[in-house]
Amino acid sequence: MRRVSQLIIRCVADGSGASIRIVAAVVMLALGMAPSEHALATGPDPLSLEAKIPLGQVKGRIDHLAIDAARQRLYVAELGNDSVGVIDLKDSKTVRTITGLREPQGIGYVPSSDTLYVANARDGSVHLFHGAELSPVAQIALGEDADNIRVDDAAHRAFVGYGSGSLAVIDTASQTKIADIKLKGHPESFQLEQGGQRIFVNVPDAQQIAVVDRSANRQVATWSANGLRANYPLALDAPSGHVLVVFRHPAKVGAFSMNDGRLSNASPTCGDSDDVFVDTKRRRVYVSCGEGFIDVLEPRAEGYASVERIPTSAGARTGLFVPALDRFFLAVRATSTEPAAIWVYRPAP
Repeated sequence: MRRVSQLIIRCVADGSGASIRIVAAVVMLALGMAPSEHALATGPDPLSLEAKIPLGQVKGRIDHLAIDAARQRLYVAELGNDSVGVIDLKDSKTVRTITGLREPQGIGYVPSSDTLYVANARDGSVHLFHGAELSPVAQIALGEDADNIRVDDAAHRAFVGYGSGSLAVIDTASQTKIADIKLKGHPESFQLEQGGQRIFVNVPDAQQIAVVDRSANRQVATWSANGLRANYPLALDAPSGHVLVVFRHPAKVGAFSMNDGRLSNASPTCGDSDDVFVDTKRRRVYVSCGEGFIDVLEPRAEGYASVERIPTSAGARTGLFVPALDRFFLAVRATSTEPAAIWVYRPAP
């Protein structure tokens, strides 16, 4: 019994998901219960914290991230600091801070023109920075509350959500806005269909998911949120044919059919979510939540089931999964004891 007690103490001190599963299995056996398959699974954590990269004197909220994979640069929208952090991932350090912005929210990198796009909430502008030196080259005025950015580099297009209900269409070759796609409310997360012309858009104020035809630049379908509210994160699970929409009220991941918008199932997840990503290599879903967790889910017959809930930090709700680097990056705001940082997670196996 003494050895069992010592094992439990060591596992609790370690704090990893695998150690917690060992403790759960031991406790269940002590109570005369058969431990679950999940409790017995003592392999590596699905996400292991590999590094913490300090952002410097960054205070307040941090929003979205973007990657320049060729240079291994990570760009961080430091909304509360009116700046963008530039991280060299090869050396795991912040190498530059772009200042003078106005509540940067969305951020996107266009490889073909080597240009960084930064969307600003306070004045509705998009600032463009070019090349290795990130020289300012242009500003595009949209109106108000410029937010998420998505890039279709092959088509030379960037899409920016803004205002009370619009997606701006930007020609990345001429660096000018060429169209507006009208919606029923402010767009939150949206994703471009790969190999198709659709854009799937969360419109929480209208309690809907909008489907846009980008060849026609107009909304062509509306999917009901089925009574769920505050749909902010959205990702595409193409292999399963699902649009994954994460709701805050209640905290659930809804799986909608890409074909007809039918809600297949809605599974519990962590609270105050703001980003969701699909790891197609491992058939996993990562949800980052301001509640202080990354929820790792896998598809099951009954829905997307949580297989690990990894503790992070309160308010750390934005991140970026980069398949090309096989890393998950989490933006963690400053606390009374730790500076703002990017936490780097390595998926396994």
